[in-house]
Amino acid sequence: MISRYQRPELKALWSDENKFKMFLKVELAASYAWMKKGLFDENTYEKLEKATFDVNQIYQIEEETKHDVIAFTRAVSTSLGDEKKWFHYGLTSTDVVDSAQSLILKDVNQLILEDIDRFMEVLKTHAFTFKKTPCIGRTHGIHAEITSFGLKFALWYQDFKRLKHQFIQAAENISVVKMSGAVGNFAGNHPDIQKIAAKRLGLKESRIATQTLQRDRHASYMSSLALMASELEKIAVEIRHLARTEVGEVSEYFSAYQKGSSAMPHKKNPISSENITGLSRVVRGYMLSSFENIALWHERDISHSSVERIILSDATSLVDYMLNRYARTLQDLVFFPEKMLENIGITQGVVFAQSILSHLIEKGMMREDAYDIIQRLSHQALREKTALKDLLATYEGLNPYLSEKDIEHLFSLEKHLIHVDYIFERVFGSHILS
Repeated sequence: MISRYQRPELKALWSDENKFKMFLKVELAASYAWMKKGLFDENTYEKLEKATFDVNQIYQIEEETKHDVIAFTRAVSTSLGDEKKWFHYGLTSTDVVDSAQSLILKDVNQLILEDIDRFMEVLKTHAFTFKKTPCIGRTHGIHAEITSFGLKFALWYQDFKRLKHQFIQAAENISVVKMSGAVGNFAGNHPDIQKIAAKRLGLKESRIATQTLQRDRHASYMSSLALMASELEKIAVEIRHLARTEVGEVSEYFSAYQKGSSAMPHKKNPISSENITGLSRVVRGYMLSSFENIALWHERDISHSSVERIILSDATSLVDYMLNRYARTLQDLVFFPEKMLENIGITQGVVFAQSILSHLIEKGMMREDAYDIIQRLSHQALREKTALKDLLATYEGLNPYLSEKDIEHLFSLEKHLIHVDYIFERVFGSHILS
């Protein structure tokens, strides 16, 4: 992952230094289990606990062995005495690699969960700030009806409640120790080694495996990351639309010395939202790669390994970066409620058409007749740039059904926000995920 899109916290967790620290932690957990099983005494284990490694030495040995785990075990062995014969005892390489990867992901996932919570807090704040701020709702990109601007953020908050729940489940499914040996049948050690080591590492143990953990776990995890990235893109696309010159309801914060274009000094572009849109495409691409990793030959081949060296660090780093960057972007977003009101009025009041239609039906008019009349008057209002309210007042056929007082009520903004409190209670007053 290039440094532009990786925060220092994630860079440290995915570093080779940390990977080998996790290798050593797994190895020592297995050694502890063997000590508990009576293979060697506590004094020997205490000597094993003093094992160290030098990353550069591992690199040097790997140049010869062409095998990173063997390079690691040999580098560690140089820091040990006779007890080194018990280091990596009964294990195959993937016992170490998959279990260590689970440890790394456990730390990564904790950071991502913190990212999610911070992001959701920004959404919640804006939802309540603009809870009763009227704006135009758009379907198919066309003005539809009045809605609450705060409902946009409430919707995204509810989306993230579901996504967080899914992420937690997916994260649990990859927080697993696997120490069942070369083909998964414990022939080279004992099931108790995995059980004891898993408890010591604070992870669950796999119930059954081949030489590897099964990669549907990781595909599900990558799907969860891709869903979050896609949700962020969903929000970003809406912000980009609202920031368009013709709409102008929001704008990304633009600092005093920031530049929008090398050619056009006036530009203030929604670059953060566009960045989120682009990065989400990358994360979804990594998800596809993770699905390709599910089918391995027999008890294991190595085709998934090179893929995961790239996609796990990159995808988690990108989602962490996206959540942090876009939380700041939304927190600093500039809002223009006066423009929201102005936009409500640019369609001559035709956005109140459904309310008028329902009123006419309630007053006794046949639905088809009422629909045709309101459609005709709405199109006339748009074509002639005449207020629908004025056309209604002068249309003779509506006099028995529509009084002046009715018209004023039907064209009120507040009428469209009467159930906002109910929706907010559903979203913020409970833990409902649906």
